[in-house]
Amino acid sequence: MDPIEPDDADKTGRRFRRFLDTVRERFELDHVAYAGINPVTGTSHGFMTYDIDWSSHYLENKFYEIDPVLHKARQSIAPVDWARLERGAEFQTVFRDARAFGITDRGLTIPVRGPFGDVGGFSVLRDCPRREWEMLLGGIIGELQAAAVHMHDTIIRSEPLSRVLNAPSLSTREIEILQWTAAGKSQQDIGDILSISHRTVEVHLRSARQKLQALTTPQAIGRAINLGLIYPR
Repeated sequence: MDPIEPDDADKTGRRFRRFLDTVRERFELDHVAYAGINPVTGTSHGFMTYDIDWSSHYLENKFYEIDPVLHKARQSIAPVDWARLERGAEFQTVFRDARAFGITDRGLTIPVRGPFGDVGGFSVLRDCPRREWEMLLGGIIGELQAAAVHMHDTIIRSEPLSRVLNAPSLSTREIEILQWTAAGKSQQDIGDILSISHRTVEVHLRSARQKLQALTTPQAIGRAINLGLIYPR
């Protein structure tokens, strides 16, 4: 997927929406959406591939105040499968209307967190049987997590104050291990290449994840690529 250019996106949002369209087409999804909050600047952001009719209906009815998908993602550190929420009254309220606009309730939201309290949720939807949905996610979850981090970080760094503050410092070894991981090497492979134990590799990966405020290694890789610390595989 082509990276987002922050300057262009900051002016019009077209690059962000184009990125979401690319994710949707690549993984054969029905829709992709992002919502985030940056407490440093006091701004919120939302981009989606939904039709304008549903987006307007959602805003007019203030569903964002009760939408459990948004609220759960802000509280969670792991991807949120919407099946966990479907019995709730708020979920039924939102998706009763969503179905009338052709929006499925088969979805997943990936939380993303930054070092200054910024938080975002990257949601993907596809109307399909449960088993098909699980198989699809099993094959693409790592790439979705990287895409989520890329989207969130680019939006946050498009704001000058956040761009100055958000600059983690990784060691040369941590960067090196992230680069090999991005190239598809296992921890054992990396240990052999660098003549260190695979346990030492894991220690450096854990440290890199912490410094990058990433929940998973794919998210750490996505964030490191965004910051220009490593190169895409």
